[in-house]
Amino acid sequence: MARIIKRRRLYQEALNPAFGYFYTIKKTLRKASTKYQKIELVDTDEFGKTLLIDDITQVAEKNEFMYHEPMVHPALCGHPRPESVLIVGGGDGGITREVLKYPTVRRVELAELDGGVVSFAKKYLGGIHGGCFDDRRVNVNITDGRKFAEDHPGEFDVVIMDMTDPFGPSCMLYTREFYRLARRAMRDRAGIYAMHSESPVSRPDAFACICKTLSAVFKHVNPMYMYIQMYAVLWSMAMASDKIDLNAVKPAAIDRKLARLGIKGLKMYNGATHAAMLTPYPYIQDVLRKPARIITDAKPEFPDNFLH
Repeated sequence: MARIIKRRRLYQEALNPAFGYFYTIKKTLRKASTKYQKIELVDTDEFGKTLLIDDITQVAEKNEFMYHEPMVHPALCGHPRPESVLIVGGGDGGITREVLKYPTVRRVELAELDGGVVSFAKKYLGGIHGGCFDDRRVNVNITDGRKFAEDHPGEFDVVIMDMTDPFGPSCMLYTREFYRLARRAMRDRAGIYAMHSESPVSRPDAFACICKTLSAVFKHVNPMYMYIQMYAVLWSMAMASDKIDLNAVKPAAIDRKLARLGIKGLKMYNGATHAAMLTPYPYIQDVLRKPARIITDAKPEFPDNFLH
C-alpha cells in the first residue's frame, strides 16, 4: 500500500471528526469553478472517473449504481403509475437516467441551482448521464429547486432530492418547510418523496434528524439502508408518502412490476433487495428511538455538522 500511495495523489475525506477514508488519484482530468462551488473530475485507481465538488466525493463512474438505483426505483416502483417527476439537484444526470427507464414517465423536471454542474456533466460525465439530457421528456431548469417546487403545486407523482450534504447551498432543502413544499408539489396523497438521508453510522444525528423532520410532514417515512463504496460507509435513503407505505409493498409485486415495465439489468434493486434495504439493524432502531430535533428554516443547522 505504501508504494501505491507514493506513486499517486492520496485523497482523504472525513466522514466525521474521528473517521474517514482514502483513495488514490492518478490524475486530474478537468477543473472548473462556478458561481457556487468548485468542481474537479479525477481519474482514480479504484473508482475510475470521480466527481468532486468542493473537495467532497459526489459520484464515481465505477459504482454510481449503488447510489442512483436506490434513490429512484423504490419510489417509482412503489408509485402506482409515475408520470411526472421532479428532481431537485441531480446535475450529473444519473438520477434522470434511471427515472427515464420507466415508460410511464412523460415529464421530468430537473431543477438544478448550478448550471455549471450540468454543463460540466454534459461534457465529461457521459458514463453517468447516458445521454439523458437529450431525451424529449426532460426539461432542465437552472433555478433554485425550492422555489421551483413552490411554484409548481399539484404537478408531480414523485419528487426526488439529489443534493449535496446539508450545508452551504443545500442547507434550506433539508427543512420541515421545504418538505411541506415538496408535499404540496405532489398531485395527490400517493405521491412519494425520495432523498438521501446521510449515514446512520458516520452521522447518526443527521440521519435521525432527517427522519424526524420527514415524519413531521408525511404519514409514512421509510428509511432504506445500503452500503455505497464511493462513500465508504453504510448509507441511507428515505422515502416518504402520505398514502404509500413501502414496507407494505411485497417483493413479488416489485419483481412483477419491473418485468411488466421491461426494466432489466439493475444491479442494486429487485424485490428481495427492496425488502432487505427496508430492514434496519437493531442499532439503527436505537438511533431512531433517541430524541432528535426537527430541522426548520429558523434553525437549519444539523447537530453533527462538523464541516461548517
